[in-house]
Order: sequence, then structure tokens, then C-alpha cells
Amino acid sequence: MFTGIVEELGTVVEAGSRLRVRCSIVRADLTPGASIAVNGVCLTAIDLDADSFAADLAPETLRRSNLGDLVKASRVNLERPVTPATRLSGHIVQGHVDATGSLESIEELGGGNYWLKVRIPTELDRYLVEKGSIAIDGISLTIAAIDSGVVGVTIIPHTFASTTLATARPGARLNIEVDVIAKHVEKLMLR
Repeated sequence: MFTGIVEELGTVVEAGSRLRVRCSIVRADLTPGASIAVNGVCLTAIDLDADSFAADLAPETLRRSNLGDLVKASRVNLERPVTPATRLSGHIVQGHVDATGSLESIEELGGGNYWLKVRIPTELDRYLVEKGSIAIDGISLTIAAIDSGVVGVTIIPHTFASTTLATARPGARLNIEVDVIAKHVEKLMLR
């Protein structure tokens, strides 16, 4: 389980069905077989070097996420899993990406803040509510607006500077994970 609070920007060294990422903060206590979120996708760390780790990407992961779009030198959001003593600063993020959305726009609001608009697949709309949580590329964000399949969120200066959003461009595919609690409530209500 993760919180959606990005700890470090890593750099892709090798892309494809085996991903290698150069990093330092999250690598410090990473062990073989440990979970690591890369752009919000829970992966298993293997083949650890002094300044990097690798992870194998299953066909399902490549189909459902934007990890297959990565190339050498791409930047990625990294987060280690929570521990029982960790503060849950974001929201419950499993690292199980539901789909990708398309970046519509990112507009400066002033004061280092930005307004991010992402087109979300229709099948995920039922899990989204204003002031609810959403993970976009592994970043825990609060939904500020929903309009015709487009989610709007405010990006504060720290988040903009510390994540891949600073380099994201319209049309980019972004990993989307909706709130798992909403999915469980739906299933219970359908019974």
C-alpha cells in the first residue's frame, strides 16, 4: 500500500518489459522483492545496483499503464510502500492502476499553482466525486471539478516541482487509480 506522496523523481535507464530506474532516496532501503510504486504502478524491485533497481513489467501492466511509453531518460514518480508507523498523508493507493487518462491541459494559476485537467475513461466516472481522492501517475490528488469526463485538480507548487507533472504535456497518457473504497462500496451496494 502507498499514500500517493511522491518521494523522489527517478530516471529511466532501461525501458521495455524490464524497466531500470536510477534513484537514490528510495534505493537506500530497497531490498530484492520489495514493492515500489513507479508512476503509481506497484512493481517488484529486482536486480538492485548501488544507484538503481529493475522491475519486470507484465503484459497487463504494459496494457493498463503508461509504463510502456517510457524511454531512456524519462522521469518517473517513485514511492516506497507505507509501514505501520507511516503517516497516511495522501490516501490509500494500491498501485493497481485502473486505466490511463489523457492530459487535457495544465494551466498556471499564479503563485506557483496550476490547474490540471485530465480526461478520464468513461468506465471510471462512477468512482469520482468532487473532493474525493484520485491517484494520477501515483500522485494523491483531490478532485476539485468533474465536467463531461474531465477531472480538474489544483496542483500546489511543491507537487508541481517534485513530480513529473512539471514536464507533462497535453496528450500525455497519465496513470489513473480511483479510490479503492469507492469500488468496494459499489460492489456491496450491487448485492
